[in-house]
Amino acid sequence: RRRACNSLVLHFRAAYILRMRFPARMPLRLVSALAIVLALPLVPVTSHARAPAAAAQTGASAPSALPPLPDQANPWLYVNSDVPRDKEWTFGKLANGLRWAVRANGVPPGQVSIRIRMDVGSMFEKPEEAGFAHLIEHLVFRQSKYLGQAQAIPTWQRLGATFGTDTNAETSPTQTVFKIDLPDATPASLDESMKLLSGMMIAPNLSESDIRTEVPIVLAEKRERGGQLERIADAMREVVGAGQPLGDHATIGSVAVLEAAHQEGVRAFHQRWYRPENAAIIISGDADPRLMAALIGKWFGDWQGVGPHVPVPSFGAPAAPAGADPANPVGETRVVVAPGQQRAITIATLRPWHEKNDTIVYNQGQMIDQVALAIINRRLEARARAGASFLQAQVGQENESRSLDGTFTAITPIDGDWRAALKAVRAVIADALDTPPSKEEIAREAAEINVVYVSQVEQRRLLPGARVADDLVGALDIHETVTSPEGMLEVYQKSLPLFTPEAVLEHTRKLFAGAVTRAIYVTPDAAEADAGALAAALRGKVAPDAHARPGSHAISFADLPPIGPAAPAPVSHPSGLLGIEELRFANGVSVQLWPAHDEPGRVGVRVRFGAGYRAFQPADAAYATLGTMALVGMGEGPLGQEELDSISTGRKMGFDFSIDDGNFQLSAETRAEDLADQLYLFAEKFAQPRWDAGPLARARAAALQQYDSLASSPQGVLNRDLKALQRGGDWRFGVPSKAALAAVDVAGFKARWAPVLAQGPIEVQIFGDFDRDKAVAALQRSFGALAPRGDLPAATPTQVGTARPTPTPIVLRHTGDANQAAAAVSWSTGGGLAGIRESRQLEVLSQVFSNRLLDAMREKEGASYAPQVSSDWPLDLANGGTMTALAQLQPDKVPDFFTTVDAIAADLAARPISADDLARVIEPLRQQIARATSGTAFFMGQVAGGTRDASRYAALRSLLADYTDVTPERLQQLAGQYLLPGRAWRLEVLPEGAKTR
Repeated sequence: RRRACNSLVLHFRAAYILRMRFPARMPLRLVSALAIVLALPLVPVTSHARAPAAAAQTGASAPSALPPLPDQANPWLYVNSDVPRDKEWTFGKLANGLRWAVRANGVPPGQVSIRIRMDVGSMFEKPEEAGFAHLIEHLVFRQSKYLGQAQAIPTWQRLGATFGTDTNAETSPTQTVFKIDLPDATPASLDESMKLLSGMMIAPNLSESDIRTEVPIVLAEKRERGGQLERIADAMREVVGAGQPLGDHATIGSVAVLEAAHQEGVRAFHQRWYRPENAAIIISGDADPRLMAALIGKWFGDWQGVGPHVPVPSFGAPAAPAGADPANPVGETRVVVAPGQQRAITIATLRPWHEKNDTIVYNQGQMIDQVALAIINRRLEARARAGASFLQAQVGQENESRSLDGTFTAITPIDGDWRAALKAVRAVIADALDTPPSKEEIAREAAEINVVYVSQVEQRRLLPGARVADDLVGALDIHETVTSPEGMLEVYQKSLPLFTPEAVLEHTRKLFAGAVTRAIYVTPDAAEADAGALAAALRGKVAPDAHARPGSHAISFADLPPIGPAAPAPVSHPSGLLGIEELRFANGVSVQLWPAHDEPGRVGVRVRFGAGYRAFQPADAAYATLGTMALVGMGEGPLGQEELDSISTGRKMGFDFSIDDGNFQLSAETRAEDLADQLYLFAEKFAQPRWDAGPLARARAAALQQYDSLASSPQGVLNRDLKALQRGGDWRFGVPSKAALAAVDVAGFKARWAPVLAQGPIEVQIFGDFDRDKAVAALQRSFGALAPRGDLPAATPTQVGTARPTPTPIVLRHTGDANQAAAAVSWSTGGGLAGIRESRQLEVLSQVFSNRLLDAMREKEGASYAPQVSSDWPLDLANGGTMTALAQLQPDKVPDFFTTVDAIAADLAARPISADDLARVIEPLRQQIARATSGTAFFMGQVAGGTRDASRYAALRSLLADYTDVTPERLQQLAGQYLLPGRAWRLEVLPEGAKTR
C-alpha cells in the first residue's frame, strides 16, 4: 500500500523518516526471539562487495548458450515516464502477457530472491468470497502440481530456505505476493524452485480436503492477530474507506464465508484472477540474468488463462456527505471504545486516487509535499517536548490501496482531554497553512534528506537482492517506477531550487484540502466522547499557533568544550582475528577497530559499558525501563533534545541506547566524515550527562499509557511478564508495575543512572569505511579524554534467578477476547561463554522441536497459527538460559498444547531424530551463517567484550562447526538432559473469567 522504497517519492519520505533521531520509546520485550544464532560466520568479509556484473561468475551462473536478454529501448515499467531508469534491471514480457524483471545482485552472496506478484487482493472479492484471496495464498503452499500435501515448507528447508523468513507470502487489498529467498542458489535449485512455484501459481490443488485443513489455520491467524487491535484497524478502514470497497473488504475475510468455503467457489476465484496477464515475476540475486529470464519462460511460458479476462474492479473515490460545508467537509467520524488501549486520534483528509504518469515533475511535487509535512512534524515534536496536551503527533501523506490520496494526522493525547490535544495540533497545522515557513526551516529538512540520499549512493553495492526485489514489487502495486540511488539523488538535488517558502505554503494548503475529512478516536473510556462531539470539534475554528516555529538553536561541534585533555596514543595490538585491532587507553577505555573499505560510506559505532540489568536492584526495575526511553533525550553538556537535533542536521549520526543482561550499549551508524563528532556525542554522555525533567516526564507518560494495553491480549501479557517470571519474578527483565513507573522522579533517576555512567570499563567498537589514523586521533580527543573509569562494583551479581518447575501451570489473565489464550513451557538451561558450544547445539535442538510443534499444532490440528520454540543462553551471565515452547490458541486447546509439547520433548529424549529432520534445520542454518558474511557488523557483535575476555574471539572460530556438526545422538542427549517433565515450568494466559483445568 505504500510507495516502493526506490520509488522516488517514497525514498524521499524514507530519507526523512529513517534519519537517525533521539526518540523516546517503550520497549516491549518479545518472548525469547533467539536470533543470535542465525548469522554467525568465520570467513573474510569480501563477497558482498562484488559488483553485480560479476555475479554471473558464481556457482549459480548459466551456460553461455542461453539466449540474450531482450532489448531495453522502451521497458514496460517506464512507459510514459521520464524518471531515470534503473539500468541494472532487465524487463521483459511473455507472449501470454506475464511481465517479468531480472537483475544480478551479489548481496548476500549466493542468494537469489524470487517474487511473484499477482494483481489480486481482498478488494477483488465478491461478498460471498470474503477472504478468498488470502485463503488461496495459504492453499497454494498446501498442495499443488509438483508438491505433495504440506511439502512446500520442508522442500524449501532442504534447499536451505528458512520458513517464515526465506519462504513467505502476503495478501493486501490490491495484491498477493509470494516470496522465496533461495540461498546457495545453483542452476539446478533455481530450476527446481521455479518449477515448484509455477505449479503453485498455475495448478494448485484447491481441493475440498485442503480447504477444510487450511481454513482452521487461517482462522487461527485471524484469532491471534485479532482482538481489540483488529477491531481498531477494522474501524479505521471502515471510516477512512467509507463508501468504497476499501471500507468493507477486510483482508482476512469473513469467518462465516471461510467456514462455508468449498472448492468450486475457491477454484472459480483462482481461475478468474490467477492469470498470466495479472502476474509479474521479479528475480534479483547472485545468478546470470539470462538464466533467470530463461527459467521464467520455461516454467511460465505455457500458462494460459481460462475464460475471458476480467478487468480490475472499480475502487471508487472518497466523497463528502450531502450538505457538508465545502470549506470544511467533515464526513464520517467514529469513537471506538477499547478498554486498556491508549488514546489515539486519527484525522484523514481525503482526495480521490487517480492514475498518473510517474514523471520527474510529478515526483518533484511530491517532494515539496514531503518537505511541507516534515516542517509540520518538527513543529509538532517541539510542542510535545515543551509539555503540550499531546504526547506525540505526526502528519503524513499516503496513497492507500489505489483507493484514495490522504493526508493523515495522528495524535496521542496525554489524558482524556482529547479536545485540547486536537485543538493544539490543529493550531500548529493552521499556522503552517497561514504563513510560509522560513528558508532556514526548508534548508534544514532538505539537508536531513540529502545526507540519506548521498549515503544510499555510497552504499549502493550493499543493497540486498531481496530489498531491491521488494522495492520493485511495491512500485508495481502503486503503478509507479523505480530508479537507482544515483537517479534519486540527481532528481532530488535538481529539485532543491523548487523548495521555496511560497511553494511549500501552496503545497501545505493542498495537502490539508480534500473532498472529505474523516476521523476516529480510540479511547478506553466510553464517557469521553461520541461521534457527534468529534465531528463538532473538527468543524470548530482554531487560531494559528506560531509558538512551535523553531527558534535559534544554531550550534556546531566547534562551539562545544573539549571533553578533557587529549589522551596519549593508546597501546595497540592485533586481536588475531581478521583485521580487528585492539587499542587500550590508560583511563580504562578499550577499543576494537576494523577498517573495512569494501563497505563504502558505512561506519558502525558501538559503545559497550557497565553491567546492564545487573546494575540495578529488582526494586529499581522502573528506572531501567524508563532509562531506555529517557536517558538519551535528557541530553548532555549544553545539548538538550532540540540542540541534539540541530547539531546533527545534515549529518549521518545516531544515538540509540539499549540494555542487555550484562551491559549497556550506545550505537549508531555514521560515516567517515561524521565519525569524530559521533564519538564526541557518545563520550560527552559519560563526561557531562544532563538530568532534565521534561524527557523523563514524557517517557513516564508514554510508559503509563502503554501499560494497560499490555493486559488486553495474551501476547501483551507475555511481553510484559514472561521473561521476568522465567527469571524467578525479577522485574528488571519484564515491564514493571504501573505504580513503580509512576513513582520514578528525576532525583531518583539521577541517583540510579549517574553511577552507571561514571564507573566501569568502556569498550568502543568502530567498524566499516573509515581512516584508521583519523579514528584513533578522534578517540584520543573523546573517549581517551574521559576521567579514569575504574572497575565495576565488586558486588555486581553474575547470576539471576530462575523459575522453579511447576507441577500445574501458572495462570495469568488478560482482558481481551474470550477466544484468545496463550501457553508456554520453559526449561532452564544455562549461561556463560564457557558453554557457548552447548548453547549453539541447544539452538539446533530448539529448531527441530519448533518444526515438530508447527507440524502438530498448525499443520495437523490448525490449533495455532505460529507456534514456536526458541532457546536463550545469556553469554554475560552464569545462568538464566531457557528453552521455551510457546503458542497462542483458543482456551480449550491449551491442554492439548501441553500434551503435545510433553510428547515431543519425550520423543526427542527417547530416540535420535532422523537424518531428514536434522537436514531441515542444519541446511537453513548453514545458509544463514554463510549469508551473514556480507558485513562487518555481525562479526563485531560476536566479538563484543573481547578486549576484556579474549575467549570471545575463540568462540567465533568454532561457530560453523558448533551449529552444523551436531549429531542426532548429541541432540538426543541434550533433550534427555534438559527437556524432562520434572524440569518444566508452565504458564497459561487465559481470558478473565475463563475456568482453569
